[in-house]
Amino acid sequence: MWLFLALLSAMLLGVYDVNKKVSLQDNAVIPVLLTSILFSCGILLPFLVISNLSPVTLKNTPFYVPQVDFRTHLYLILKAVIVLSSWIFAYFAMKHLPITIASPIKATQPVWVVLGGMLIFGERLNGYQTVGVLITLASFFMFSFAGKKEGFSITSSKWLWFIILATLTGAISGLYDKYLLRQFDHMAVQTYYTFYQAIIMGIITLTLWYPTRKKTTPFKFRWSIALISVFLVTADFAYFYALELPGSMISIVSTIRRAGVIVPFFYGAFVMHDKNLKLKLIDMIGVILGMIFMFLGS
Repeated sequence: MWLFLALLSAMLLGVYDVNKKVSLQDNAVIPVLLTSILFSCGILLPFLVISNLSPVTLKNTPFYVPQVDFRTHLYLILKAVIVLSSWIFAYFAMKHLPITIASPIKATQPVWVVLGGMLIFGERLNGYQTVGVLITLASFFMFSFAGKKEGFSITSSKWLWFIILATLTGAISGLYDKYLLRQFDHMAVQTYYTFYQAIIMGIITLTLWYPTRKKTTPFKFRWSIALISVFLVTADFAYFYALELPGSMISIVSTIRRAGVIVPFFYGAFVMHDKNLKLKLIDMIGVILGMIFMFLGS
């Protein structure tokens, strides 16, 4: 069951990436991110309200949001900070990099989660999983060559570094998820940290973007911003629920979750007509092959 949920999350994340790219084209990054988070809050708010006003209605379903204590709220504020750090880097990188570079590099995030899972949670890899990690790492470095052909050198492009930082902070978030979900309910984690994200992102928008909004790229609302929230909330629900199920491994769930990179890659190839597709396709096949080995190892 948890493998199916991880695969469902992967496909939803792929569509999420496409909507993110569409939303960010010629648009202001910070308000796009804030707006998408506010839509996510709107999706989750009914579950929170019903859980508090009529607990019996959702009590025995996966959608029930239990109340948590002050200590738990502090943990979830930290979760919001980590995720926002990753998203801010990822959104800026996604706006300025070809989607056929940004999405596959972000898709290598499970490798860093796997390595962290070994160090922190004592998870051990078998032969298949080890091969998968090595292939994915090789593909990660090969994407830097593809980027260099388009003027995005790792030595000079801050956007390439942004997607790398987004990947690393995303891996930290994945490891923290496993820690949180060993102690707290998955809907409590997803719901409360999303609301804390909205508060933090609102402060960032008012202090950093709003005072200089007339001097920078203007914000344009698009319905694709709302779709970012729909697909992300659904993908995260499947992901958090999978991690709660007995026998689930953060290293495998995170790996399968990134298989959705196929969706934005083909969008970039056939809709946006990105360049150097042969080299990027070889690199992406490497990422997918690494994921297949890790899946077989599960």
